[in-house]
Amino acid sequence: MTDENIPDFTASLAEANRKRITPPSHRRRFLKLLLGSGVVGLGAWGYMRFEADWLEVHRETLPKAQFPVRRSFRILHLSDFHISEKVPFALVEEAIELGLAEKPDVCFITGDFITSKLSDIEFDRYREVLSKLSEVVPTFACLGNHDGGKWAGSTYGYPTSEKVEAMLKETKIALLQNRRQVIYVKGQPLALVGLGDIWAQRCFPDKCLSKLGSNRSPEEPPVIVLSHNPDSKTFIADHDWQLMLCGHTHGGQCKVPFVDYTPFAPVKDHSIVEGLHNWKGRLIYVTRGVGNLHGLRFNCRPQVSILEAKAS
Repeated sequence: MTDENIPDFTASLAEANRKRITPPSHRRRFLKLLLGSGVVGLGAWGYMRFEADWLEVHRETLPKAQFPVRRSFRILHLSDFHISEKVPFALVEEAIELGLAEKPDVCFITGDFITSKLSDIEFDRYREVLSKLSEVVPTFACLGNHDGGKWAGSTYGYPTSEKVEAMLKETKIALLQNRRQVIYVKGQPLALVGLGDIWAQRCFPDKCLSKLGSNRSPEEPPVIVLSHNPDSKTFIADHDWQLMLCGHTHGGQCKVPFVDYTPFAPVKDHSIVEGLHNWKGRLIYVTRGVGNLHGLRFNCRPQVSILEAKAS
């Protein structure tokens, strides 16, 4: 046999290996998988953007044992409007309309009206929106970490809360900052307390709350605390109160399904991120809020909360 008649096994083996490693069918499947992953990613992003504007109304009845009252009434609890490039005024207007449709007797807002600095024109528009609420139902508020102060000034917000405070005053929303006020809702007296935000280092409960163990008369009204951050519970653990309303967490904003894992919730205690909780015999309710950061939510829709207090 001559050399030219001997098969080139080396070349044949190399060609076979090349085809085995990257056959056309595998390349096509890989490209389809890559394309499919991109489509899924775009779809997930689109859904998270959609969910961020998908408001729901959540209703809770407050247990009589922890919150006894002589008259029944209905609370509208709103929080975390976060007006910004990512959260339009239309979403806040829709939340207000949904809340007022529930015929509340009083409204409490627990902070973060803004995300960062707004223009004068935007503040003017904001006043119009908030007036639609306060003209219909008595409205009280506390401030959040984004509304101005030490934390906000060190990031991308205002070093003081003067602009937000002025806006609330002009819209007749009563702001409580480490202050206590007795109000009447359908004839039921309530001791309403608003705390300053803990991230702003303005939370001073001794100015507005009594200590536990003091002689509390059965005739004294139940105490409702407005506090932006639920972690503030540790600041008032030894004070007298029956219900605390909070926001701040956005419910986690992006929550892992089935296990309720909230890795992005900006709190130390991840056991109290949303909903109604019995804590040391007192009630804490955390709403998921209306707005958001970055324009996205997942498994954590924005929320308008209605709390029913039933007469004993």
